[in-house]
Amino acid sequence: MSNHQNEITPLIHIVNHYQCELGEGPVWDAKRNSIIWLDIIKGNIHEYNITNSVFNTTSVHQMIGSFALCEDGHFVAALQQGLYFINKFTGEQKLIAQPEIHLPQNRFNDGKCDPAGRFWAGTMSTKDEEGVGNVYMLDKKEQLSIMIEQVTISNGLAWSLDHKTLYYIDTPTYAIVAYDYDLVSGQINNKRVVINFEKAEGYPDGMTIDTEGMLWIAHWGGWQVSRWDPNTGQKLSHFKLPVEKVTSCTFGGENYTDLYITSAKIGLTDQELQQQPLAGSLFVIPFCGFKGIAPIEFQGVGF
Repeated sequence: MSNHQNEITPLIHIVNHYQCELGEGPVWDAKRNSIIWLDIIKGNIHEYNITNSVFNTTSVHQMIGSFALCEDGHFVAALQQGLYFINKFTGEQKLIAQPEIHLPQNRFNDGKCDPAGRFWAGTMSTKDEEGVGNVYMLDKKEQLSIMIEQVTISNGLAWSLDHKTLYYIDTPTYAIVAYDYDLVSGQINNKRVVINFEKAEGYPDGMTIDTEGMLWIAHWGGWQVSRWDPNTGQKLSHFKLPVEKVTSCTFGGENYTDLYITSAKIGLTDQELQQQPLAGSLFVIPFCGFKGIAPIEFQGVGF
C-alpha cells in the first residue's frame, strides 16, 4: 500500500431517508435522471428520481442480487431463484433461467452488463458454504454460460475501458483479479491478482470504474470506498463514510460526476445501529472530483 494515498473529505449527502437492510447494486438511469438500487434481503428495487424527488419501489417477492437496465427500459435481474426479466412499471416477472435450481441454498448476488451488453451475475451460498457459487453470462439470445466456477461470495465486476480486461471480486479472497476478456465471445482466461486488500480495511465488495481506468471498490466492514490503480495495485485515495458496511458504488448525474454509494445495516447490534444511524442509506458525493462511464444496457428485449 502506498503512503501517498489521499483521504478525501467530501460533502456526503443522503439521497433519501429510506434505509435498506442490505442496500446494493446501484445503477444510474440517464434516460429518467434517476438512481436505482436494491434491498437484497427485502427483495425490493428502489428508484429515486433526481429531477422531481419521486421515490418508487418495485417488490420482486424474493431476494434480489443485482439487475441491469434493458434497451426497452425494463430490467434483467438476478433473483434468488434465477434470472428474470422484470417489467419496470407493473412488476411482472418473466423467467429466463434457473441454473441453480438444484442448489436451493444458493442465491444470486452482484451482476452487471459487459461492454457487449451481456448480463453477468454470480451466485453465493446463503449458508456461508465455501466455493459453491458460480458466475454466469446471459447473452441477447437468452443463452446462459458458466464463466467462473467455485466462488464463495461473487461480487464486484468491471471491464477495462479498452474492453480487453474483466476485473472481478470473490469477496473472502481479499483480492481483485483480472482476466483477459474477449469482447466478441465474452470468453475469459489468464486469471491473475491485481489488487490485494489488507484485512484491517474490510472486505472488497461492489466495484465500478472511472474514465481514467481506475477501480472504485466498496469496503464491507471498512467504512469507506477506495480508488485503486489496477496496473500497479496501488491504493490512490478513499472516501470515508459514516457507516461500516459499505456495499457498492456507481457514478451518476448529468456528466457522471456524482458518486452513489450503497450501504447495509444487516447484522449490526443495537449499539452499533445507535452509533451508525445512517446505516443502510444510499449516499451521494456530488461532483466527487472524478467521472464515471454510463452503465451498459442489456442488449436483449425483455418485454
